[in-house]
Amino acid sequence: MPPLRACPMPFSQAIMDMALPTTSLGPKVSFTGAEDPEAHLTAFHTHMMLTGGFDAVYYKLLMSTLAGATLEWFVSLPVGHITTFDQFATLFREQYLVNKALTRLSYDVFDIKQYQGESMKDYLNRFGVQVVRLKPIDEAMTVHAFVKGMLPGPFCESLLRFYPKTFTEIRRRALTHIAVDDRVTQKQGLVSLVRPRAAARPQPMRVHEATTEKKGAGKPYE
Repeated sequence: MPPLRACPMPFSQAIMDMALPTTSLGPKVSFTGAEDPEAHLTAFHTHMMLTGGFDAVYYKLLMSTLAGATLEWFVSLPVGHITTFDQFATLFREQYLVNKALTRLSYDVFDIKQYQGESMKDYLNRFGVQVVRLKPIDEAMTVHAFVKGMLPGPFCESLLRFYPKTFTEIRRRALTHIAVDDRVTQKQGLVSLVRPRAAARPQPMRVHEATTEKKGAGKPYE
């Protein structure tokens, strides 16, 4: 049987000649063509920063994350076309640019609202994630957006009465509020568990049943 021929690659020969160390482990994620390319590259760079490595690792492990149609796209590039990692990343971004998440403005933080029935803990976490992504202009705007997006309730009234200056202060006060709510919920649960069940009351006899029973009293069994 003739030896298998290697598939021509878009990497230059210098890159192809670089050997991967046996200890190199790529990210456990794959890019199928439907994801945000910028987010994929960010996750890839973060992984590589933690695991270390040199150019050969970057080139070949990024290639290893491509799956399905994206791998077909990569293989279809001209042989020897890619000579630097920045070039590889640029080609990747441009190919899947349509999937890139829309850039949101810092003022979009005011669009974050607490859902009906959503706990304060879930709203606080969801708001915090969006703040990181949106990077509001200043602390005062973040605080105002959080309070404006809250549903009416005791904690909202507390913030309006003693208005917080920073989002960190909101987090600290929210933790106290959440802890109190949890204790109240637990206490209510314990009360419901130990509450004695009411004894079943005898049902009143209906008139027809009472008359029938009276007529049948004293009759011998046939």
